Amino acid sequence: MEQLSDWAGSQLPRLTDGVLADILKQIEFYQGGEVVPAEDLRRSVEQNMRSMVAALRDPAERRDMSVVEQTGRLRARQGVPLPELLRAYRIGSMALWDLLSERARTSQDPTAIDTLLSAANLVWRLTDESATALTEAYRATTAELLEGQRQRRSALIEALLTGQPGLDAAPWEVPKLLGLRSDAGQVVIAAETLGPDEPSLPGIERRLAERGIASAWQLTSVAQRGLVSLRPGQLDEVIALVQESALARTGVSPVFHTWREAPRALRLACAALHQLPEGRAGANALGSSLLAGLVAHDRGEGRRVAREVLGAVLDLPDGERAVLLETLQAWLDHDGSAERAAERLYCHPNTVRYRLRRLQELTGRSLTQPRGVADLVVALEAVRGDHVG
Repeated sequence: MEQLSDWAGSQLPRLTDGVLADILKQIEFYQGGEVVPAEDLRRSVEQNMRSMVAALRDPAERRDMSVVEQTGRLRARQGVPLPELLRAYRIGSMALWDLLSERARTSQDPTAIDTLLSAANLVWRLTDESATALTEAYRATTAELLEGQRQRRSALIEALLTGQPGLDAAPWEVPKLLGLRSDAGQVVIAAETLGPDEPSLPGIERRLAERGIASAWQLTSVAQRGLVSLRPGQLDEVIALVQESALARTGVSPVFHTWREAPRALRLACAALHQLPEGRAGANALGSSLLAGLVAHDRGEGRRVAREVLGAVLDLPDGERAVLLETLQAWLDHDGSAERAAERLYCHPNTVRYRLRRLQELTGRSLTQPRGVADLVVALEAVRGDHVG
């Protein structure tokens, strides 16, 4: 075996050239040298073949796998697919075996065949050990790279949501690095986690991507937060998907159009989340009106205003209260037109007028005076947003 190892060592340049040629011929990924430069590939082949040849000298000695592990780590960082990497190693093992077989066939030594059989067992054992060490080093490096990418992605999202970019990327580069559109509307989504680092919107990024909607997500110990880019008409689709996916309370902000608004949108998404009863899974989207955001910022003040303005209405039986509030909302949505509100409510315009008079009597606010209307609008928004009753 020592003599065989010495002879194989003398053939190392020819062996390296042959392995390199076979790899380039059989594995398209290595062709062109774009991912793995030609000199890098030659050096790696030469080092690994030298290591295998040296192992023939003493089959009982434990083999140093540092060269194999170094190759696995390097190729993982270069982005070489693991199947292609393992295939290249098998090509090297086959080339060494062919070289040793050639030696045995041409040798005049009567023990050459026995030596070859011993070498065969060693070559395939070394191949198996190399594949294992290579795979473990590759996967460990891949895990490190993925964790690094996850941490960087999380930091980029944090930068947008806090408005304080602190990475090596300029603020205007962050959305692009996250794969988000700068020419689209955006929303922020905030969801409570089910437990430490346990998402309550599992698979949401993938499900949005399947619909052509770009998003970026951050998972912390207490919240799952996402930035979603929207094309016109996609908001309802996003809200429906979030509602379908939510396993805990989830809030959706109004649409915004410049990234500097992201911190405000996060606050509004959290406000929308807290409008849902504790322990209830579901999604709540905050209205796009400026008033909705203003009321959401101070829930306590919103409750106070609602109770002060609409207290007498809120104390009515559920059915009567709901009818009066629905009528007021319809009247406001239709620019103060009793006729159009009646069409929406499927009733007579005089019924709408009667209900509005009843509302004015209970609240002491007139719908013909701007201040009275303003009080009712704010109070109604607070009731809608916080389920005041």
